[in-house]
Amino acid sequence: MAAQMAVNSGASLWGPLKELWETVDGAVLRRQPESVHLLDLQLKKHKPSFLSLFKNPPKSAEQREKVRKASTEGIAIQGQQGSRLLPEQLLTEAFILSDLFDIGELAALELLLAGEQQQPHFPGLTRGLVAVLLYWDGKLCVANSLRTLIQSRHGKTFTLDLSGELVAFTTRFTDELMSQGLTKRILTLVSEISVTREFERLQKERGLGNEKHRKEKDVVEEYTEDSINSLFSYQSPLSKDDTLALIGHLETVTAQADGSLDSVNMALVMALLYCLDVSFIEQGTEDREDLLQALPLLTERQYVAAVHSRLMDGQSWKLPGLQAVCRLAWALSLRVLSQLPQGSALVEFTEADEALADQALLGDVFLFMKEGMLGCETFAQEEFYIRRLHSLITDFLALMPMKVKQLRNRADEDARLVHMSLQMDSELPSSLRKDLDHLMILIGEFYSRDPFGLELGLEFWCPTESLQHTSLQGSYLGMALQRPPHKQVVLSKFVRQMGDLLPSTLYISYLRMLKGLANGPQCAHYCFSLLKTNGATHSDNIQGVSGSPVSWEHFFHSLMLYHENLRRDLPNPDAAHYRHPPLRGITQRELEGLTSFLQLLTTIITWSENARLALCEHPQWTPVVVMLGLLQCSVPPVLKAELLHCLAAFGKSPEIAASLWQSLEYTQILQTVRAPGQRQAAGIEVELNEIESSCEEYPLTRGFCHLISTLVESSLPVNLGAGLRVPGFQPYLNFLRDSVFLPFPTRAYRRPAEKWEVADSALEVFHKLLRDYEPQPSDFVQEMVELQGEQVPAHKPPGHSIMFHLLNDSPMLALCLSLLEEGVRQLDTYAPFPGKKHLESAVLHCLCLLDLALQKEVVFMDLLRESQASLLVSPLEQLLQGVSPQTRRADHIVSIARYLYHSSSNPEAAFQSAKILRRIANYPNIQIRLVGDFTHDQAVSDKLMAGFVECLDNEEAEEGAEKGDDQQKKVARIRHETQIHILNLLITSLELKTPNLALYLLGYEVKKPVSSTNLQDPGVLGCPRSCLHAILSLLQRGTEKRSGPVLTQQAPHLAELCYQVIYQLCACPDTSGPTMRYLRTSQDFLFSHLQHLPFILPSNQIAALSQMSWLMKTAAIELRVTSLNRQRSHTQRLVSLLLDDQPHTQHTADGESGMEEETRSVSGFLHFDTVSKVRRKLLSVLDAIDFSQDMPELLQLDFFERTQIEQVISNCEHVNEQGHTVCNVKLLHRVLVAEVNALQGMAAIGQRPLLMEEVNSILQQVVDRNRVRRSLSAKRHALQSWRSLVETLLTACPADLIPADDRQLIIRDLLLDLHDKVLSEDAAGELMPIVAGAVFTLTAHLSQSVLSEQQQGVGLEASSGFASIANSALHLILRKLLDFILCTGGGYQRLRAHLYGSLLYYLQIAQKPEEPDTLQTAGKAMWERLTAPEDGFSKLQRENLAIIESYGKSLMEVVCRDACDGHEISRMLALAVLDRILSIDRQNQWLVYVCNSGYLRSLVESLRQDDAALQSLLTPQPPLLKPLYIYESKMALLTRVAKTGQGAVELLRCGLVAQLMECQVFDMVPDSDAHRVMRDPSGFIPSPMDRYRQILLPTLRLFQVILTSTTMNHQQGAAQVLQWLIVHADTIQALLRCHELSMGALQELSLLTGIISKTALPGTNINKHTKLKQTLLLLCLIFFPFHSRLCLSLLSCLVGSERERLLKQAEISAPGDSAERREEMEVAMQQVCANIMEYCQTLLLQSSTQAQFSICLFSPSGSEPAGRDGGRADLSSTLPSMAYSRAPSLGLVLYLLKNSAADFFRFHQSHRQSLSKLQSLDQLPPEELKELCQGLVSGPGGVEKISSVQRSLLAKRRLVQLINNRAKLLALCSYVIETCLFVLWRHLEYYLLHCTPTDPKDSLLPGASLYRSRLTDGEKIGSRGLNLSRVSQQDLDLLKSDMVAGFGEALQRKLLEVEGLYSQVRSRYTFIQALVRRIRGLLRLSRTSSEH
Repeated sequence: MAAQMAVNSGASLWGPLKELWETVDGAVLRRQPESVHLLDLQLKKHKPSFLSLFKNPPKSAEQREKVRKASTEGIAIQGQQGSRLLPEQLLTEAFILSDLFDIGELAALELLLAGEQQQPHFPGLTRGLVAVLLYWDGKLCVANSLRTLIQSRHGKTFTLDLSGELVAFTTRFTDELMSQGLTKRILTLVSEISVTREFERLQKERGLGNEKHRKEKDVVEEYTEDSINSLFSYQSPLSKDDTLALIGHLETVTAQADGSLDSVNMALVMALLYCLDVSFIEQGTEDREDLLQALPLLTERQYVAAVHSRLMDGQSWKLPGLQAVCRLAWALSLRVLSQLPQGSALVEFTEADEALADQALLGDVFLFMKEGMLGCETFAQEEFYIRRLHSLITDFLALMPMKVKQLRNRADEDARLVHMSLQMDSELPSSLRKDLDHLMILIGEFYSRDPFGLELGLEFWCPTESLQHTSLQGSYLGMALQRPPHKQVVLSKFVRQMGDLLPSTLYISYLRMLKGLANGPQCAHYCFSLLKTNGATHSDNIQGVSGSPVSWEHFFHSLMLYHENLRRDLPNPDAAHYRHPPLRGITQRELEGLTSFLQLLTTIITWSENARLALCEHPQWTPVVVMLGLLQCSVPPVLKAELLHCLAAFGKSPEIAASLWQSLEYTQILQTVRAPGQRQAAGIEVELNEIESSCEEYPLTRGFCHLISTLVESSLPVNLGAGLRVPGFQPYLNFLRDSVFLPFPTRAYRRPAEKWEVADSALEVFHKLLRDYEPQPSDFVQEMVELQGEQVPAHKPPGHSIMFHLLNDSPMLALCLSLLEEGVRQLDTYAPFPGKKHLESAVLHCLCLLDLALQKEVVFMDLLRESQASLLVSPLEQLLQGVSPQTRRADHIVSIARYLYHSSSNPEAAFQSAKILRRIANYPNIQIRLVGDFTHDQAVSDKLMAGFVECLDNEEAEEGAEKGDDQQKKVARIRHETQIHILNLLITSLELKTPNLALYLLGYEVKKPVSSTNLQDPGVLGCPRSCLHAILSLLQRGTEKRSGPVLTQQAPHLAELCYQVIYQLCACPDTSGPTMRYLRTSQDFLFSHLQHLPFILPSNQIAALSQMSWLMKTAAIELRVTSLNRQRSHTQRLVSLLLDDQPHTQHTADGESGMEEETRSVSGFLHFDTVSKVRRKLLSVLDAIDFSQDMPELLQLDFFERTQIEQVISNCEHVNEQGHTVCNVKLLHRVLVAEVNALQGMAAIGQRPLLMEEVNSILQQVVDRNRVRRSLSAKRHALQSWRSLVETLLTACPADLIPADDRQLIIRDLLLDLHDKVLSEDAAGELMPIVAGAVFTLTAHLSQSVLSEQQQGVGLEASSGFASIANSALHLILRKLLDFILCTGGGYQRLRAHLYGSLLYYLQIAQKPEEPDTLQTAGKAMWERLTAPEDGFSKLQRENLAIIESYGKSLMEVVCRDACDGHEISRMLALAVLDRILSIDRQNQWLVYVCNSGYLRSLVESLRQDDAALQSLLTPQPPLLKPLYIYESKMALLTRVAKTGQGAVELLRCGLVAQLMECQVFDMVPDSDAHRVMRDPSGFIPSPMDRYRQILLPTLRLFQVILTSTTMNHQQGAAQVLQWLIVHADTIQALLRCHELSMGALQELSLLTGIISKTALPGTNINKHTKLKQTLLLLCLIFFPFHSRLCLSLLSCLVGSERERLLKQAEISAPGDSAERREEMEVAMQQVCANIMEYCQTLLLQSSTQAQFSICLFSPSGSEPAGRDGGRADLSSTLPSMAYSRAPSLGLVLYLLKNSAADFFRFHQSHRQSLSKLQSLDQLPPEELKELCQGLVSGPGGVEKISSVQRSLLAKRRLVQLINNRAKLLALCSYVIETCLFVLWRHLEYYLLHCTPTDPKDSLLPGASLYRSRLTDGEKIGSRGLNLSRVSQQDLDLLKSDMVAGFGEALQRKLLEVEGLYSQVRSRYTFIQALVRRIRGLLRLSRTSSEH
């Protein structure tokens, strides 16, 4: 029992029933295939609910007890664990509700709990009130479901066209219900339920809330009505008992106060009439026989007997008229049965049909039909009611012709009696019956309303002649030979005969009947013909009066006579007593007759244009003239109003309208010209002010407004009234504004509704005028016209005048605004009031006026400004912020916004209101004030929010319903447009600064910081339901089902905007945090939507793409945010959803997704053994973007000039809200039509149709173009979003979420698919750039992934090829990439930049990573290296090259062309690609091509052109750094070319050095100190000195490479380079004299010294080349004067303590990257030392091979510079005083040797340590790892953020870097040691063996003279020249002793150890050993000789 007593929080009286209705609605009305099986389950479950309609679960003491204890013991709630304590207040309410509706206590409690849940949907209501609504809504759902099920049966009058299976199923089910007594239940219900009684009960228990809640009590009525409708829709007749019960109920029915039936009883009457209906028998449909079999009237005798006796019963009903209707229906059914063969059995009953009909007529059957049935307001809403009544009337006329004849005879008799009594002045006889009168009036009334456009009246017209008329395709009109059916013949005879010899009493009724029957385009035509043929046709009628009184002839003749009669006594307008004299010659009866005739005429000419033109142009009748004449006469206002309406109907034809305007002006109905001396106004103005105002009725004014409104629509003549007054419409506008509109609130009205009718009719004219007005420049120029000889200002167009009044604080604007306030106040009462419809219409016109003014004001004010006219206007949006006189608050905009709250009853007003708000929202300054106004008053604020939400929530909105559809569709479309406007308002506002409207409407904080918002579900923590909730619920509908979000299919554009709002909220920094938290936690929004991607909408591809774009962009943000916040599970879920290629667990039947997919990890992605794979979500989204785009064909024009048309089209283009450039089709249409209209002459008129056809084809073409642009734009957007999602997935998500092997396969799939799509033939070029960008990113990631995988040491040995991705896949990617490059052809250069980047990344994959130089590898023999198996890298490289070469010249051409000119970035990348390919191209095919095709020469020659740009770079503030980058790229490529001998020679041949010699940029060395101040603070722009080095160093490197490569032709290369050095000698000298040894300076020095040392290589035999020799000597002359200083400063700087100081300094200046910088500096210093020593060695070797003839470079002083601790000062002091001017001493060499040996061991030690660390990387402590990574990770705390895998990779890279750096240093150290030893040995050999000492007194400058003589006397270099030596003996002795001391045992041992450790494997073996031995020998030898 306890289980049964659990409470269902969904409320068993509401939730399940709502579900039932949704299922029924889905299956039957929306035809959703998946709902059919659900329907079966639901109906089985709810069958009892249908049978026990409205029966509630009973109360019980047990339940009451349980509920009472819920506050102390708690109560169990279904689906929740444990019990829940409920507050006492809730229980009290539950008991009240239980008593109120007499329902079980638990059910009441459930309703309250559900009410609490649903409360946010009903702002302003308490949970109790919501519970009341839910209770009735539950009932309504059952009733609706029942009605819909019954309608879905196979019926005899209508079917819903459903599947046979469904129909059979519902028919079976409803039959069961009927057999189980459903009818009885419904009838008892009807008698039980009374709306007023329910209302009173609710009122007593305070169950009624605000006005809106009261309005919603209509649910009760709707409920009962639906139940009955079920009966009526049950199209098979009811059983006998049910029918009798129904009749029994109807006997007791009473009418409402106005005599009409209420909607419930109306439905019951109709149900009975359908039971008695046999009219289908005549229709002869194919299933007639089956229907006859099923008809109980024929098959069940008892049925007929029972019904017959019940209706023949003499007892009268409460409503005799109703009894009469039933009797008439039964009589007609009996008459039909009597005519059937089966009817013979029922003869006893069928004979009574006449008697029944008589009884019905006695009961005033036709009067009751008119008053009781037509008066019911639901009658006109049901087509079936209308058709049933039509058949009732027509059957009576057709089946009972004798009865009709009797009625006519009786009417003739009565007419005679009346006539006699009138003549004798006696009383009218009492026995008069008006049956025929009533019948005619009923026909007139019934057919004059035609809400569904059925034109049923056509059955009364039988075409006499064959009417082959295109517009008249009626029931039997098209076929000339087919006889119309009998019924139609009888009916048309009835119409004609009734008009013959018509008695005067029936005249008006007959006219009214004709008016009804003329309602419709075809009926009107027939009626017109009838009245035409009725006229006298005989020539003998002279007076023109004989003939039928019902004919045009008669009517117009009477009208003319009446006019003639009145015209005789036209009053003098100046007479003071201008009032109506007594009526002349016309009685009240005649007045009614005239009025009826005018109404009939109006109806006919309204519908039929032919009739309009025929009557208007008739020469005798001239109706327009006569009517205008009558208007001038003294006629009752009612008749004048009818005349005006009639003229308005004539004015519908533009042809008539133009002349009507002139006639109107001529007759001065409204006095526009005042006669001179006329004291008083005349015309309609007087009538309004004097007659109508005193009568308090205004028919004439309304008629006049209606006429003007019609005429304005047809044509608006510019020169109206020309000659007599200033031409134009202005007087009419002034009258309407000043006399009609402005005074309307203050006038008195007898009929309150008329007040709003007057306002509405005036506003309608204003609306039309403003709608058609386009501001023109001419409107703002004051034009003059000549009037009676003087110049007067001309009138402006009426629209201009209205605009002017709306853009000023004018009475007109004030009245419009107060009308809007009044309107919203009235609507807020929710009570009906007189004139409500017209008030709503007036309000709508006001809103339209404001909207149009806002729309046109920008152009208007721009033109006004340009014209410099003296008009003053204010923008309307500012005027709307004015203070309202009624409320004393600035709340006009709030009033406008409040119309959204009434969107359910007034969709159009809400639509206009949303439109206005959206226009105002564009102004940021107004937004902030609006937020204040909207939130100022809490009650108003809640209402406004509720209004916006209600509009968005509206379920009736429907997208794409076309304009021509019925009313319901139209309203649905308007509701949809309202939603669109509100969303656009949100989108616009979100782009503005906070606070803005969007934030308030979406539920964010506007008074605190936005980011502090905490979004909740509606109702939680008092959070109201906001627009965000509405948008989410719109989007979430259907996400749990397999078909996906419903909105994306049903309203694609709306869905697109919803997604855009959500994206904007996620993208804006303020709202992003709260929004994404809410979407993630409360809604699981992104996952539930992304799983339905891609959205496929064949009908609206553009919208589907946009929806996906916004969704993907949002997903990209989400991935980024969750990755940053380390919310791994969220990121992982999305990543696996997008990238998995394993099928996910499908949705289970209930639509809930299985749990496994959440728990499955992404690493389970790719098992090759899985049976089926699905396409990755990302790829299927890509598939949904169609890359092809059908372009519109070119225009084929015969008349217009194509170029001019294209020009016009481009002039009409503008950028729309979405940012697309589109052509304004309306504007273009106007321009083209104006052009066509401007053509003159007969030929042009003849050609006009053809011209218009061509205009249409141009417009169609432009529409197509716009579509194509939008389509391309949507595709671009979608592709861009897809790309950003892919990039985010690969870049921002933690790398370990996607394992490396999967990552590579994913990238492979993406790359191949992208290429396949973009390389297809019809791919649109506009999409290529985005694809290229995506390809670039993907290739970069692929390369990165492969490289990192290799660094981790995996995959190299894999047999499948390279890494996880097979070689074949890589090759495929390369081929596609090259195809893509080639397919872009000549254009798209920027696009190719991306592709070159991709290609570089791709080629990087095959580049061998940097390996540690262990110093062991060199030990391998050459043979081993040659025969070693090819590794993965070189294999891939070889295959890549083969693929590249297979593309041949075409690819070479494209790359080379891009490298030579075009966009800078493309050039740089093309140069890089060339560089890369040349580096792997072993066969030199590319090199040959580049050289032969002239591209290389072109590149070389472009260097000279770059000179000026490069010079501009050296100014302190450079313009752009582009030229520098291009230059560097070129030099890199040229250096690559120079690395091969062939290339170097080619470069020299192209004149490379000559070009560089002419460059002056090398001489512009910036002053390093001056520009310190100008440093770029960001550090991005390098200082001028650094920029200079970036220009110089590449050149120097290029020279170095050329010198190295051209060993064979060395002289040529060296000579050219020397020449360059000489040209730029000063610069070089300055650089070598550098004071500050920074990193850059050291690099310069190392390169310069390198080049200088290489230009004097031993291979050059100087003696052979005199020119070369001179050059070299010249250089030496430059170089040597400071060589001593250089060596001193350089060598001394670069060894010992000075070096430490420099390194320290470098660390201080740039602490960030100190470790690497320091290493680079060490290398550079060693390099400089090595270069200098190499130069010395070269000079020694060049001078001579033997020591005694060689030149001496170092002075014979062996003293070393001061020790390591000394600074520069000590260094200079230890040398002789002339040190700087004389040669450096040999001691320096010795010092260098010692230092290098010491460094060597230091570096060797460090090298060994790093190697061991590398080998045991896994065991290193984390601190050390961090330290290693520090240099490679930028930013503070960067090391902490990276993962451990990443960290070890970085540490490994750093160690390899260190090891290789040390290896380089070791090589340099060993080289320096070897050269030092050699130089030392040569000098010692010379000094100690061959040098003859001299007396030191001989010269003051011994050293310098020695060198000068040695060097200048070039011819004697070869001779010994000893007599010139000035070396004293003392010097030699000192040298000896210093050398012996310096070159001691320790040093020798060290040097030999160096050889042992290093030189064995690297260099000349035993070279050091030999030299050490020789030096030792020399020293020993000299020692012994000196001892001797």
